[in-house]
Amino acid sequence: MVAAKLKRGRKRHIQQELPTHGGKRKGAGRKPVGARAGTSHKKRPEIQAKHALHVVLRVTSAIGGMRRRNMYRAIRAASITAALRGRFRIVHISIQQTHVHLLVEAENKLALARGMLGFQISAARHINKALCDATLGRRRGRVFVDRYHLVVITSPTQARHALSYVLNNWRKHREDCGPATRGWKIDWFSSAAMFPGWRELAYDKTLCEVHKDYEALVVVPPQSWVLSEGWQRAGTISARDVPSKLRL
Repeated sequence: MVAAKLKRGRKRHIQQELPTHGGKRKGAGRKPVGARAGTSHKKRPEIQAKHALHVVLRVTSAIGGMRRRNMYRAIRAASITAALRGRFRIVHISIQQTHVHLLVEAENKLALARGMLGFQISAARHINKALCDATLGRRRGRVFVDRYHLVVITSPTQARHALSYVLNNWRKHREDCGPATRGWKIDWFSSAAMFPGWRELAYDKTLCEVHKDYEALVVVPPQSWVLSEGWQRAGTISARDVPSKLRL
Protein backbone atom coordinates (compact mmCIF):
# COMPACT_ATOMS: atom_id res chain seq x y z
CA MET A 1 0.00 0.00 0.00
CA VAL A 2 2.79 2.35 0.97
CA ALA A 3 4.78 1.36 -2.12
CA ALA A 4 1.76 2.13 -4.33
CA LYS A 5 1.50 5.61 -2.86
CA LEU A 6 5.22 6.26 -3.46
CA LYS A 7 4.91 5.25 -7.11
CA ARG A 8 1.99 7.63 -7.67
CA GLY A 9 3.10 10.88 -9.29
CA ARG A 10 2.68 14.25 -7.63
CA LYS A 11 -0.68 15.84 -8.29
CA ARG A 12 -0.39 18.66 -10.77
CA HIS A 13 -2.18 21.91 -9.96
CA ILE A 14 -3.52 23.85 -12.90
CA GLN A 15 -3.52 27.60 -12.25
CA GLN A 16 -6.93 29.04 -12.77
CA GLU A 17 -6.99 31.86 -15.30
CA LEU A 18 -8.63 34.83 -13.66
CA PRO A 19 -9.55 38.12 -15.32
CA THR A 20 -6.96 40.82 -14.76
CA HIS A 21 -7.35 44.62 -14.57
CA GLY A 22 -3.84 45.79 -15.41
CA GLY A 23 -1.01 45.11 -17.77
CA LYS A 24 -0.38 46.03 -21.35
CA ARG A 25 -3.54 45.00 -23.13
CA LYS A 26 -6.40 46.45 -25.08
CA GLY A 27 -8.76 48.41 -22.83
CA ALA A 28 -6.32 48.64 -19.92
CA GLY A 29 -5.68 51.80 -17.97
CA ARG A 30 -7.67 54.56 -16.34
CA LYS A 31 -11.09 55.20 -17.82
CA PRO A 32 -12.41 58.71 -18.63
CA VAL A 33 -14.32 60.49 -15.90
CA GLY A 34 -17.78 61.66 -16.98
CA ALA A 35 -20.01 61.06 -19.96
CA ARG A 36 -17.52 62.29 -22.56
CA ALA A 37 -14.00 61.12 -23.25
CA GLY A 38 -11.45 62.91 -21.12
CA THR A 39 -8.08 64.40 -21.95
CA SER A 40 -5.32 61.97 -22.82
CA HIS A 41 -3.02 60.99 -19.96
CA LYS A 42 0.07 60.97 -22.14
CA LYS A 43 3.16 62.78 -20.91
CA ARG A 44 2.83 66.57 -20.99
CA PRO A 45 4.91 68.40 -23.63
CA GLU A 46 8.02 70.30 -22.55
CA ILE A 47 7.37 73.93 -21.61
CA GLN A 48 9.66 76.93 -21.88
CA ALA A 49 9.24 80.44 -20.47
CA LYS A 50 8.97 81.88 -23.99
CA HIS A 51 5.90 79.77 -24.75
CA ALA A 52 2.26 80.61 -24.04
CA LEU A 53 -0.24 77.96 -22.99
CA HIS A 54 -3.94 77.46 -23.72
CA VAL A 55 -5.63 75.51 -20.93
CA VAL A 56 -9.23 74.22 -20.87
CA LEU A 57 -10.83 73.15 -17.58
CA ARG A 58 -14.11 71.23 -17.84
CA VAL A 59 -16.63 71.45 -15.01
CA THR A 60 -18.75 68.58 -13.73
CA SER A 61 -22.45 68.76 -14.63
CA ALA A 62 -23.39 68.81 -10.92
CA ILE A 63 -22.15 72.40 -10.74
CA GLY A 64 -24.62 73.68 -13.34
CA GLY A 65 -23.98 76.63 -15.64
CA MET A 66 -20.84 78.63 -14.89
CA ARG A 67 -22.05 81.89 -16.41
CA ARG A 68 -23.64 83.10 -13.19
CA ARG A 69 -22.56 85.87 -10.86
CA ASN A 70 -21.64 83.59 -7.96
CA MET A 71 -19.56 81.37 -10.26
CA TYR A 72 -17.89 84.46 -11.74
CA ARG A 73 -16.95 85.66 -8.26
CA ALA A 74 -15.56 82.21 -7.43
CA ILE A 75 -13.30 82.17 -10.50
CA ARG A 76 -12.29 85.76 -9.80
CA ALA A 77 -11.22 84.82 -6.27
CA ALA A 78 -9.14 81.96 -7.70
CA SER A 79 -7.56 84.34 -10.22
CA ILE A 80 -6.40 86.52 -7.31
CA THR A 81 -4.71 83.48 -5.74
CA ALA A 82 -3.01 82.65 -9.05
CA ALA A 83 -1.80 86.24 -9.45
CA LEU A 84 0.39 85.80 -6.37
CA ARG A 85 2.45 83.09 -8.08
CA GLY A 86 5.31 84.77 -9.92
CA ARG A 87 6.42 81.77 -11.98
CA PHE A 88 2.86 81.10 -13.19
CA ARG A 89 0.75 83.83 -14.79
CA ILE A 90 -2.84 83.90 -16.03
CA VAL A 91 -2.99 86.33 -18.94
CA HIS A 92 -6.63 85.81 -19.95
CA ILE A 93 -9.72 83.97 -18.68
CA SER A 94 -12.99 83.06 -20.40
CA ILE A 95 -15.85 81.50 -18.41
CA GLN A 96 -18.31 79.42 -20.43
CA GLN A 97 -21.27 77.34 -19.22
CA THR A 98 -19.43 74.01 -18.97
CA HIS A 99 -15.76 74.95 -19.06
CA VAL A 100 -13.16 77.64 -18.42
CA HIS A 101 -10.50 78.78 -20.89
CA LEU A 102 -7.17 80.12 -19.65
CA LEU A 103 -4.23 81.64 -21.49
CA VAL A 104 -1.28 81.26 -19.16
CA GLU A 105 2.49 81.51 -19.01
CA ALA A 106 4.81 79.39 -16.87
CA GLU A 107 8.57 79.20 -16.54
CA ASN A 108 8.59 75.41 -16.79
CA LYS A 109 6.47 72.28 -16.39
CA LEU A 110 6.75 72.29 -12.59
CA ALA A 111 5.60 75.91 -12.36
CA LEU A 112 2.62 75.08 -14.59
CA ALA A 113 1.68 72.04 -12.50
CA ARG A 114 1.86 73.94 -9.21
CA GLY A 115 0.11 77.01 -10.62
CA MET A 116 -2.76 75.02 -12.11
CA LEU A 117 -3.12 72.94 -8.95
CA GLY A 118 -3.36 76.08 -6.83
CA PHE A 119 -5.89 77.68 -9.19
CA GLN A 120 -8.09 74.57 -9.32
CA ILE A 121 -8.05 74.07 -5.55
CA SER A 122 -8.92 77.71 -4.94
CA ALA A 123 -11.64 77.72 -7.62
CA ALA A 124 -13.17 74.47 -6.31
CA ARG A 125 -13.22 75.77 -2.75
CA HIS A 126 -14.95 79.02 -3.73
CA ILE A 127 -17.38 77.30 -6.12
CA ASN A 128 -18.41 74.75 -3.48
CA LYS A 129 -18.81 77.56 -0.96
CA ALA A 130 -21.00 79.48 -3.41
CA LEU A 131 -23.26 76.44 -3.87
CA CYS A 132 -24.40 76.32 -0.25
CA ASP A 133 -27.80 74.78 0.43
CA ALA A 134 -29.98 75.81 3.37
CA THR A 135 -30.57 72.15 4.25
CA LEU A 136 -27.48 70.30 3.07
CA GLY A 137 -24.99 73.04 3.84
CA ARG A 138 -21.79 73.60 1.90
CA ARG A 139 -21.31 71.43 -1.18
CA ARG A 140 -18.39 69.02 -1.22
CA GLY A 141 -16.89 66.97 -3.99
CA ARG A 142 -15.38 67.20 -7.44
CA VAL A 143 -15.67 70.43 -9.44
CA PHE A 144 -13.40 69.92 -12.43
CA VAL A 145 -13.73 66.80 -14.59
CA ASP A 146 -10.66 64.72 -15.40
CA ARG A 147 -7.40 66.28 -16.58
CA TYR A 148 -7.15 69.76 -18.06
CA HIS A 149 -6.50 70.11 -21.79
CA LEU A 150 -3.24 71.83 -22.73
CA VAL A 151 -1.95 73.33 -25.98
CA VAL A 152 1.52 74.90 -26.17
CA ILE A 153 1.57 78.10 -28.25
CA THR A 154 4.85 78.76 -30.03
CA SER A 155 4.08 80.87 -33.14
CA PRO A 156 2.48 84.28 -33.83
CA THR A 157 -0.30 82.70 -35.92
CA GLN A 158 -1.10 80.21 -33.17
CA ALA A 159 -1.10 83.01 -30.57
CA ARG A 160 -3.40 85.21 -32.65
CA HIS A 161 -5.91 82.37 -33.10
CA ALA A 162 -5.71 81.44 -29.40
CA LEU A 163 -6.42 85.01 -28.25
CA SER A 164 -9.42 85.32 -30.55
CA TYR A 165 -10.64 81.83 -29.65
CA VAL A 166 -10.53 82.44 -25.90
CA LEU A 167 -11.82 86.02 -25.74
CA ASN A 168 -14.56 85.48 -28.37
CA ASN A 169 -15.52 81.99 -27.22
CA TRP A 170 -18.93 83.21 -26.06
CA ARG A 171 -19.84 83.87 -29.70
CA LYS A 172 -18.96 80.30 -30.62
CA HIS A 173 -21.48 79.07 -28.02
CA ARG A 174 -24.02 81.75 -29.07
CA GLU A 175 -24.05 83.34 -25.64
CA ASP A 176 -24.12 86.70 -27.42
CA CYS A 177 -27.63 85.96 -28.76
CA GLY A 178 -29.51 85.86 -25.45
CA PRO A 179 -31.53 88.68 -23.89
CA ALA A 180 -29.14 88.90 -20.92
CA THR A 181 -26.24 89.86 -23.19
CA ARG A 182 -28.14 92.21 -25.49
CA GLY A 183 -25.97 95.23 -26.21
CA TRP A 184 -22.72 93.56 -25.11
CA LYS A 185 -19.80 94.31 -27.42
CA ILE A 186 -17.40 92.03 -25.56
CA ASP A 187 -17.87 89.14 -23.13
CA TRP A 188 -17.99 90.40 -19.56
CA PHE A 189 -17.60 86.83 -18.29
CA SER A 190 -14.05 86.99 -19.59
CA SER A 191 -11.00 89.24 -19.37
CA ALA A 192 -11.81 90.76 -22.79
CA ALA A 193 -11.94 94.26 -21.25
CA MET A 194 -8.24 93.94 -20.37
CA PHE A 195 -7.18 93.11 -23.93
CA PRO A 196 -5.65 96.22 -25.57
CA GLY A 197 -5.47 94.76 -29.08
CA TRP A 198 -9.09 94.91 -30.25
CA ARG A 199 -9.39 96.24 -33.79
CA GLU A 200 -12.47 98.27 -32.84
CA LEU A 201 -10.57 100.33 -30.25
CA ALA A 202 -9.21 102.41 -33.13
CA TYR A 203 -12.64 104.06 -33.52
CA ASP A 204 -14.73 102.91 -30.53
CA LYS A 205 -13.23 104.05 -27.22
CA THR A 206 -16.22 102.72 -25.27
CA LEU A 207 -15.66 99.10 -26.34
CA CYS A 208 -13.96 98.12 -23.08
CA GLU A 209 -15.48 100.80 -20.88
CA VAL A 210 -16.00 99.16 -17.48
CA HIS A 211 -19.08 99.82 -15.34
CA LYS A 212 -18.26 101.31 -11.93
CA ASP A 213 -19.64 98.22 -10.13
CA TYR A 214 -17.85 95.70 -12.36
CA GLU A 215 -15.16 93.63 -10.62
CA ALA A 216 -12.78 92.50 -13.33
CA LEU A 217 -11.10 89.12 -13.39
CA VAL A 218 -7.54 89.41 -12.11
CA VAL A 219 -5.07 88.75 -14.92
CA VAL A 220 -1.52 89.93 -15.56
CA PRO A 221 0.07 91.44 -18.69
CA PRO A 222 1.86 88.84 -20.83
CA GLN A 223 5.63 88.51 -20.68
CA SER A 224 6.03 86.07 -23.57
CA TRP A 225 6.76 87.63 -26.94
CA VAL A 226 4.03 85.66 -28.75
CA LEU A 227 1.24 87.00 -26.51
CA SER A 228 2.57 90.51 -25.96
CA GLU A 229 3.33 91.53 -29.54
CA GLY A 230 4.19 88.53 -31.73
CA TRP A 231 0.52 87.69 -32.41
CA GLN A 232 0.13 90.99 -34.32
CA ARG A 233 2.27 89.59 -37.15
CA ALA A 234 -0.65 87.26 -37.96
CA GLY A 235 -3.24 90.06 -38.22
CA THR A 236 -5.61 92.03 -36.03
CA ILE A 237 -8.39 90.64 -33.81
CA SER A 238 -11.98 91.82 -33.98
CA ALA A 239 -14.42 91.63 -31.07
CA ARG A 240 -16.94 90.32 -33.62
CA ASP A 241 -14.89 87.26 -34.65
CA VAL A 242 -16.66 83.91 -34.27
CA PRO A 243 -14.08 81.29 -33.17
CA SER A 244 -15.90 78.40 -34.84
CA LYS A 245 -14.78 79.93 -38.12
CA LEU A 246 -11.16 80.03 -37.02
CA ARG A 247 -8.63 77.21 -36.89
CA LEU A 248 -6.96 76.87 -33.51
